[in-house]
Amino acid sequence: MTITVDEYFAKVGKKKKKNKFKAVKTERDGKKFPSKLEAHYYDKLKLRQKAGDISYFLTQVPFFLPGNVKYVCDFQIFYPDGRVEYVDTKGKDTALSIAKRKIVHELYPVEIIIVKR
Repeated sequence: MTITVDEYFAKVGKKKKKNKFKAVKTERDGKKFPSKLEAHYYDKLKLRQKAGDISYFLTQVPFFLPGNVKYVCDFQIFYPDGRVEYVDTKGKDTALSIAKRKIVHELYPVEIIIVKR
């Protein structure tokens, strides 16, 4: 028997856990994104890649920090001229993500661009 998540939670009397920042999970091309903003940026990158503005891009790029901590950047973008950009989409930029980004800047020679809604 197959039921949906909503049917399951209605049956057991529990509510689905909502995102604390009210982000809506979205799916594109079989990939799951934690927010509409990130999925929308992914769509834009696909169009730019098709147009030849960018060579290719990666999603969920990890930066390993001291103390077994990890900062995951949403997108790494490669341009035809050899440039590389790191982009993180943020509906709300928390103190923790700001602190992690500062550590990334100290350890790695990269600049992370923040895209807000």
